[in-house]
Amino acid sequence: MSLVRSIATVSGFTLLSRLLGFCRDILIAGMLGAGGMADAFFVAFKFPNLFRRLFGEGAFSAAFIPLLAGDIEKRGMDAAREFAARAMSMLILITGFLVAIIEILMPWAMYVFAPGFAENPEKFELAVELSRITFPYLAFISAVALMSGVMNTLHRYAAAAAAPIILNICLIAALLGLAPVTETPAHALAWGVAIAGVAQFLMLVIACKRVGFAIKWQMPRVDDRIKLLGKRMIPGMIGAGVYQINLLIDTMLASLVSDGAVSWLYYADRVQQLPLGVIGIAIGTALLPTLSRQLQGDDAKTAMYSQNRGIEIALLLTLPAAIALGVMGLPVINVLFERGAFGAEETLMTGMALTVFAFGLPASVLVKVLAPGFFAREDTKTPIRIGISCMVLNIILIVVLMPWFGHLGIAAATSVSVWVNATSLGFILHRRGDLTFDARLARRIPRILVASALMGSALWFAIDAFWQNDALSITRIITMAVIVTGGMAIYAIAAQLLGATSFSELKATLKRGKPA
Repeated sequence: MSLVRSIATVSGFTLLSRLLGFCRDILIAGMLGAGGMADAFFVAFKFPNLFRRLFGEGAFSAAFIPLLAGDIEKRGMDAAREFAARAMSMLILITGFLVAIIEILMPWAMYVFAPGFAENPEKFELAVELSRITFPYLAFISAVALMSGVMNTLHRYAAAAAAPIILNICLIAALLGLAPVTETPAHALAWGVAIAGVAQFLMLVIACKRVGFAIKWQMPRVDDRIKLLGKRMIPGMIGAGVYQINLLIDTMLASLVSDGAVSWLYYADRVQQLPLGVIGIAIGTALLPTLSRQLQGDDAKTAMYSQNRGIEIALLLTLPAAIALGVMGLPVINVLFERGAFGAEETLMTGMALTVFAFGLPASVLVKVLAPGFFAREDTKTPIRIGISCMVLNIILIVVLMPWFGHLGIAAATSVSVWVNATSLGFILHRRGDLTFDARLARRIPRILVASALMGSALWFAIDAFWQNDALSITRIITMAVIVTGGMAIYAIAAQLLGATSFSELKATLKRGKPA
């Protein structure tokens, strides 16, 4: 399977998941708004979700996939199954123990995770209660991360990419079905998270069996391979997950800003997660096993080609998305969320945060694309050093900006720090000789920028001419759909005419997946 086809497979399922996620968030915004109850649930959701992203999209995959790929290429499938089984046993043991400890220590953990809630005892107690319901999700989703790594290494991307769809379906069902019988809608959502973990786990167990890679339970045992996995995983949790850790820091400090700040940042981040997930996570998910197997097979030339195409696809899709969200932040939030308990003030605060987050979107995607260049070469130390530096920078910028700009200062600090992260990763890969822009990429980057700028200008004039915040809901939806469709058409035409991309070349790559 070619790299582009692999990315397309992951992107397709991720897009469906994100669209369902929007439906979920629209329901949440209408029923919970952006006040204390919403803040409490979002903290309870982010607590295990932070670990999910670190394990599923970062540290565990970064350490596990190259080792598994090496076993498949050099030691055979039986050795790979044995390694996966031992890794699963240790992972369940460790995450199960962590869940038990955090459940006991949850009130004290909440003082760290959301210190601002302590000033409101009712809000604090609700956040603790909801977090105790959601946190077992971590144990199940960590096992899902391992099985997803197996499927991706075998170039079977569909099941792993579809797993998040189960989460959104469970949350929507919980909000519609459980909310009438639970204490609050937030309690229904919390139980939906817990149920989703079990459902995703069962789905991946079945998927692994179907491809002949059933992972059998065995007593946990530490051998040299498991020690190596753990050694590489620990720094990867910071190196690959710096973006998620920055969001954790943002949540902690946002709880100190004002009531609703956590929710404003959450909703804004959810919107930018659509392109980040569909593009960045999809490329990173497909690129890591591809690079790992190419490098294990001593095919450095093809690996370099794959890295260049990953960057090209990322910029081709992300730059216009970032400019569009920057220009249309307020209208987008208005259409998606302004109804029920989510009013004009919430739209204004969330829309401004989205505009600031949009500045860092291309860098967030590039981090997902560049990090596999280290992990596939079994280097997790370099990303941790960069990650620590960026986290420190993020904290410093928040402390400086937050007193002046409130939650917007937090968003700005995150965007700046992630740009430093992406730039540092790219520079070091280039200095080592592991990343050199080929002629095709060097020629197309400025053309992508010009095409994106043309589209952004058109969107700016369209919003100024046709957008009305107080129009009927259906009118706003239709206007937004027309403007977005027009912007996409303008970008596609400009990109083709300027030579930023070639539809015929893309079609050939879908079939070929190799350098010409």
